[in-house]
Amino acid sequence: MPNHHPVSGLVTPRFGGIATFFRLPHVAPDAARGIDIGIVGIPWDGGTTNRPGPRHAPRQMRDQSSMVRPMHQTTHVVPYKLANIADLGDCSVNPASVDDTLKRVENHFSALIAQGIRPLSAGGDHLCSLPVLRAVAKKKPVGMIHFDAHTDLYDSYFGGFKYTHGTPFRRAIEEGLLDPKRVIQIGLRGSMYDLDDFEWGQKMGVRLMRIEEAMELGPRKVMEEARRIAGEGETYVSFDIDMLDPVYAPGTGTPEIGGFTTFQAQQMLRGLRGVNIVGADVVEVSPPFDPSGITAYAGAVMMFEILCNMAEAVAKRA
Repeated sequence: MPNHHPVSGLVTPRFGGIATFFRLPHVAPDAARGIDIGIVGIPWDGGTTNRPGPRHAPRQMRDQSSMVRPMHQTTHVVPYKLANIADLGDCSVNPASVDDTLKRVENHFSALIAQGIRPLSAGGDHLCSLPVLRAVAKKKPVGMIHFDAHTDLYDSYFGGFKYTHGTPFRRAIEEGLLDPKRVIQIGLRGSMYDLDDFEWGQKMGVRLMRIEEAMELGPRKVMEEARRIAGEGETYVSFDIDMLDPVYAPGTGTPEIGGFTTFQAQQMLRGLRGVNIVGADVVEVSPPFDPSGITAYAGAVMMFEILCNMAEAVAKRA
């Protein structure tokens, strides 16, 4: 079947029409035969511990993604020529239940992966990554390149609650979904309660890269290290919008000053070329904290950067 392509802004103005990711066709998951990469919204923030709002992100990110033209400005990659890509709509979630939502999201993504679809999702808070990883890594653990101000390796919240947006990757390592020796976390910063998450991550073999080291190395060398850690195996990419300085992304639940610029983030994501990306997400965009939409636009652009690399990975393995 021919590849899907975005509606051109030269045919219908970008402010017109029904909003979909990158103006791609909306395809129902049960009719997604022949799709290589499926873009999925996860409108859920039941794991948030402070400022809620990421449940509204997929809708606003779809709207803002209409600003993204088909060709990458630097690499000249047109992902839609390399892979068949569609907006597969939103995953079913239960705003009243964490446990039920984790099951719903895992089942939804498992069905997509069974069809050979590589998922690129828009959260939602960072707990959304856990059920997606349960689907992606069902057969064997994967590596991960993780961009974030926080490790999300905490054990629990309020004494025993195990499932929050601060715990997904500890759970994923414990469940054997991630190979910790193939995991790198880039841009870590901010004040802390203690060192538990860092010490646990180091004990497991996770490569923890604080913002100071990343800034000293620069984007090119950071990504040389990331590709070394991830290797040639299957790799998941997770991008928390709070890795950006809040000057560039104020609409997020846990902002931390002293972060990356949007351009530095783009440079690093371009360094994913050649990585075997089997799934990815952009999370923690919170529209209520940024009515201007600039945070959602930044999130959509980061999704496009990742999408270009995913499309190249699909084409390489065709």
